[in-house]
Amino acid sequence: MEKKLFTQLFSCVIFFLFVLVLLSSPAASQEVDDESEFDYTKNSEKGPDRWGEIKPEWSACGNGTMQSPIDLLNERVEVVSHLGRLKRSYKPSNATLMNRGHDMKLSFEGEAGSIEINGTEYELKQLHWHSPSEHTISGVRFDLELHMVHQSQDGKIAVVGIMYKIGRPDSFLLSLRDHLENITDTTSGESVVGVIDPRAIKIGSRKYYRYLGSLTTPPCTENVVWTIVRKVRTVTREQVKLLRVAVHDDSNSNARPLQPINWRTVQLYRPNEKEEN
Repeated sequence: MEKKLFTQLFSCVIFFLFVLVLLSSPAASQEVDDESEFDYTKNSEKGPDRWGEIKPEWSACGNGTMQSPIDLLNERVEVVSHLGRLKRSYKPSNATLMNRGHDMKLSFEGEAGSIEINGTEYELKQLHWHSPSEHTISGVRFDLELHMVHQSQDGKIAVVGIMYKIGRPDSFLLSLRDHLENITDTTSGESVVGVIDPRAIKIGSRKYYRYLGSLTTPPCTENVVWTIVRKVRTVTREQVKLLRVAVHDDSNSNARPLQPINWRTVQLYRPNEKEEN
């Protein structure tokens, strides 16, 4: 009985600290749009191990203590039900596809809706993809990872991550195929794609991981709220290849290496029986 009470108390303290950090430390810096100043090549002067030395404002990439991505190891994940299901409220918006140098970014020009976390509303700003996946689950790395980047009015950042393995085609990427193909042979790297509906992005699971981390590209800003969908979806090999071919870089990967978890807690939201029914 005492052990159970201690576990519940510890969980409440961790959750309180999570909310306290979230409210007091806004993530003010967005990812850079010009990715030519860094690369993903191991032991390169511009590689991941040196990102923190390239610019003073990128120092968190080298000395940060809450960096992403991490391995979502089952043994250290705390299963909880108090986080509640992810509250998404997206809507169609005009969007532009941009080649940033190492990834393809889909930016929304108007209001594309939002998610709500701990009472804070985060507006959807952009999507981009990493291959292979940046996060891993118990050491397993997948073929692709989508990042849906959101920002609150006071500058805090929340990212929803969805991982994919090779299998059936992803319908959302199918809708972007022509636009990706149109900029494959160009160096301008930008294409207006018209109205895009984020609701077409399938999640397919109420379960998700939650932890505090950082942007996975410079400036590696910390205090980013990460939500990683537990269900791994499918994508074709051709779809992954098209995302990489359109970029025109020399790397086979745009995934940052795993970062130390340090003192952080990773929670896995699992609905209780009442929520399931």
